[in-house]
Amino acid sequence: MKPQISIIMPVLNEAAQLADKLQALQALRSRCELLLVDGGSIDAGPTVAEPWVDQVLQSPRGRSRQMNLGARHAQAEVLLFLHADTQLPELAVELIMSAVEQGAEWGRFDVQFDSRQAIFKLIAGMMNARSRLTGIATGDQAIFMSRQAFQAVGGFPEIALMEDIAISVALKKLAKPCCLKAKVVTSARRWQHYGILRTILLMWCLRLRYFFGASPDELAARYYRRQ
Repeated sequence: MKPQISIIMPVLNEAAQLADKLQALQALRSRCELLLVDGGSIDAGPTVAEPWVDQVLQSPRGRSRQMNLGARHAQAEVLLFLHADTQLPELAVELIMSAVEQGAEWGRFDVQFDSRQAIFKLIAGMMNARSRLTGIATGDQAIFMSRQAFQAVGGFPEIALMEDIAISVALKKLAKPCCLKAKVVTSARRWQHYGILRTILLMWCLRLRYFFGASPDELAARYYRRQ
């Protein structure tokens, strides 16, 4: 039977956490297919993933390339792009399918962090409010869309960074996003490792420069230089 949703997960060197993350998705496999798209990991991620997914695909490195490849191999008419460090809420499939059946072409979830620090509640609240106000979704919010919408905008632009922003801008021209209030839980590790204030300033700087025409390659070089 054809799956209702294809869950596409781009990964790179995520072996340490992959089994736990994929195990949490197993209850969805009666209605969804899971596609893991590896971008050239040097760890055992693809091998770890094999028992837990329907397909393991190999792609050139780059999240947008990986997600586009996953979409080309997907069977469902609804595509869900899920980061490896993001956990779906209960009833995620039901919420997405209900939105699609009511005419939504694309959407995303609200987000919260896996940290109890009060500052992360504030950051998540600001991210969710900004997303509702602007109609722009980030990859951490588990973006979903119909296959028709994905094809209409030509998939993710194969740029080095800001692919989530770019596809949101394109999708907004087709339809308003469905902003689901249910929360995905995403990792706070990046913020904690590099510093909360530094991460906020960096992300806002990169986005502003992107909107003012800076090259995604240039922005990616700055972003990944700190990794």
